[in-house]
Amino acid sequence: MSQRSARLSLIFSSLGHFYFHMFTAFYAVIVLRLEVDWGASYSELLSLWWVGSLLVGLAALPAGRLGDVWSVPGMMIIYFIGMGAAAIACGLVSGPPPLMIGLAGIGLFGAIYHPIGVPWMIRNAAGNPGKMLAINGIFGSLGSAGAGLIAGILIDVSGWRAAFIAPGAVAMATGVAMLWFMARGDIREPSRAGRENKPAGHAGTARIFIILLVAMFTGGLIYHGTQNALPKLFEIRVMGLFIPWVTANLGQWTGGLLGGASGVGLLVAAVYTVGGFTQLIGGLLADRYPLKNIYVGAWMIEMVLLVVLAGMGGLGFIGIAMLAVMMNLAQLPAENMLLARFTPERHHGLAFGCKFVLAFGSAPLAILMLSKVWAATAELEYLFLGLGGGALLITTLAMLLPHTESARPVPAPGE
Repeated sequence: MSQRSARLSLIFSSLGHFYFHMFTAFYAVIVLRLEVDWGASYSELLSLWWVGSLLVGLAALPAGRLGDVWSVPGMMIIYFIGMGAAAIACGLVSGPPPLMIGLAGIGLFGAIYHPIGVPWMIRNAAGNPGKMLAINGIFGSLGSAGAGLIAGILIDVSGWRAAFIAPGAVAMATGVAMLWFMARGDIREPSRAGRENKPAGHAGTARIFIILLVAMFTGGLIYHGTQNALPKLFEIRVMGLFIPWVTANLGQWTGGLLGGASGVGLLVAAVYTVGGFTQLIGGLLADRYPLKNIYVGAWMIEMVLLVVLAGMGGLGFIGIAMLAVMMNLAQLPAENMLLARFTPERHHGLAFGCKFVLAFGSAPLAILMLSKVWAATAELEYLFLGLGGGALLITTLAMLLPHTESARPVPAPGE
C-alpha cells in the first residue's frame, strides 16, 4: 500500500470513529428536548434507541465478514453514506414509531465501523499499533464529546431536528469524498500478502479469547450505561449548582446560555474530551509494557470510581465522572492489541466483528437497565452500583490472562 493510501486510510478511519461515537451518543441529549416537545416520558423515548443499539452489535459480525471477503474501503463508504442518510431521516419524522426506524438505520450502518475501521487502522499502523489505536480512539472520544456539545447547540439554536440533519449531511459528504479518492486510485484495498501473523503462542488461546469476549461484553455494558446515563445525571445532580456557579463567575448572559441543553452538552463534551486523550497515554503504555498489567489496573480503578459515582452529586460529580471515563477509555488500546495478538490477521475482521457484536450488543441491555432503574426509582444509583460490579468481574477475568513478554505485535514470518 502506498504512503498516500495509508495516510488517507488513517484519516477516514479516524473520521469514521468520530462519527460513530457522535451518532450513537447524540440521542441521549436529543431525548431531553423530545421529552418537552412530544410530551412523552424519558424512559419511553430513550427506549426508541433500543433496536438501533441492538443492531450496532448484531450487524457487526456480518459487516466484518464482508470486509474480509469483499472490500474494506467499500464498506467504509457504505458506512458514511448510510449512517448519514439514516440520521437525516430521523430529523424528518413526526412521531416515535418512525423515529425508532430511523434510529435503527443509524445502528445498522453504524455497525460497519468497528469491525472494519479498527483492523484497517492496525494494518496501517507501521509498527506502533498502540499509539495509532490511541490516536484513533481519541477521535472516537471526541465524537462522544461532540455529540453532547454539537447536539446541545443545534437544539438550542435550531431545534432537535437540526441535531439529526446537520451531522447526517456531513457524514454523507464524507462518504462521497472517500468514494472520489477511491475512484482516483488514491485509496486502495489493503494488501494481506506477506503480512499474515500467527497468533501468540499460548496453549490456552481459545480460553484467552473467551475471557476477552466476556470482558468486552461487560466493558461495553459499562461504557454504554455510563454514556447514556451521564446527560440525565448532569441534569438532575449537577445543573442546579453548575448554572448558579457559572452565573456568579462568568455573568448572567453565560449562565442563561448554558441553562438549557447546551449546558448538559458542554459537561458531556468536557468529560469525553479529557477522557479521550487518556487513550494516548494508554496506547503509549501498551506499546511498552505488558498488556495484562495495563488492562487489570485500569479496570480496578474504574470499579472504585463507578461505586463512588452511584451516590455522588454536586460539582465534584463532574471530576469523578471524568476520571471514570478516563479509565474506561485508557484500557481500549491494550484490549484491542490483546485481541489482535491472539487472532490471525486474515480473521481480524471476523474477530473484531465478534468483539463488537458483544461490546455493542450490550448497549440494548444498558438502555433497558437504565430505563427500568429510572422508572422504578427516578434515580440511577443502583445502575452505577451494578456497573461497579461489572468492573469487578472484568478485573477478576483479566487476572486470568497470561503474562506477555512484549506488548509489541507478533511479527509475521520472514519480517
